[in-house]
Order: sequence, then C-alpha cells, then structure tokens
Amino acid sequence: MDAAALIDDVTDDQQTELSRIGSSKLLYADTRGEMDEETVYATAAAREAAASETFAAWADDENHAEAAALFADAADDASARLDALDADPADWTPAMHDPLDDIDGTAARLGGLLGWTLVDKKVKEQLTGFFTGQADPQTASTFRSAGSDVLDLREEVTDLLDIVCADDADWERAQESANAVIEAAYDEFFSTLENLGVNPKPVC
Repeated sequence: MDAAALIDDVTDDQQTELSRIGSSKLLYADTRGEMDEETVYATAAAREAAASETFAAWADDENHAEAAALFADAADDASARLDALDADPADWTPAMHDPLDDIDGTAARLGGLLGWTLVDKKVKEQLTGFFTGQADPQTASTFRSAGSDVLDLREEVTDLLDIVCADDADWERAQESANAVIEAAYDEFFSTLENLGVNPKPVC
C-alpha cells in the first residue's frame, strides 16, 4: 500500500459519513441549533483549540523527528487560526478528539491526522458557506484559505506516511486510526442532530 491507496480506501470506507458531515447540517449540529454568528465563531474556535492541544501533545511525545515537526506545525497552524478568530471557544471538545488523544505510534498518529484533515476540510467548507450567506466575504475568504491550509497539511501527511510506514501493519494502523476519527466525528454529528429532532440523513 501507499498513501494514495490509503486515502482511496478511507474515503471509500467513509463515503457516506464524510458526505453527510459535509452537509449544511454540520454547523447546526456543532452549534446545537444556535446558528447565530457568535455561536458559530465559538464552535469554530473550540475545534481549533482542541486541534492545537492534541497535536502539540503529539509533537512533545513523538520520537520521529519529521513527524514531531509536522505535528508541531499542525498545532501552530491551529493556534494561529484560533488567534485570528478572536473568539472565546465554546465549552465543547469535538468527539473525534477522543480517539485522536488515545492514538499512540507514529504511523497511527499520521493516520489519525489524515482522518482529521478529511473531517476538518468539510468543516472549513461549511464555515465558508455560512459566512458567504451572511454577506461577510472577508470571513468567508479566511475560512476558504484555512481549508486550503488543511489540504496542504494533508499532502504533507501523505508524503510522510510513505516514508514512515514500513510494512502492512503500519498501513493497517494508519487506516484504523483514520477511520476511527471519522467515525467518531460522524457518530457525534448523527446523534446530536437526532437529539435536536433533525433527520441526519439526506431526504431524496
């Protein structure tokens, strides 16, 4: 296997989950139905705060120098986005950080980070759309740029996966971690919407 095949496998396995997470219902779930600008900012800030904390902890604990540098850069980028939001984070940690925080091992962490990028790109797309709808093109552009940064990070992750993964077991650990992160994000999305009385599934 290589990183390109891993991404194909993960996106195939999680096609339905990623598609639904990428719907307009995502921010409704994140904000628990409170779709005002202040609450959207707060939940976006909470996502960046959680990412910064998780990836900084990985960087401190990582023995592989290139991986440690990548995790540190990911933490710094999330922290910079948090500062740019200039908003108090909501009292909420996205559920996908439960498996992320439990991951150990370089290949598994890179897989988890891959899964995070697949979810977070959907988040940034919905934030871009929200602020476009609010007639706030400057903020929409900020989140669009942030989405591009997440894509750049994904490319760095895939490049490093091809270096780090030495055998099938490494690739399996990376894939399991990516799937676990996406599944945790989807489970939270699904259950939150159900609790709000909203059908998480698209109506055809």
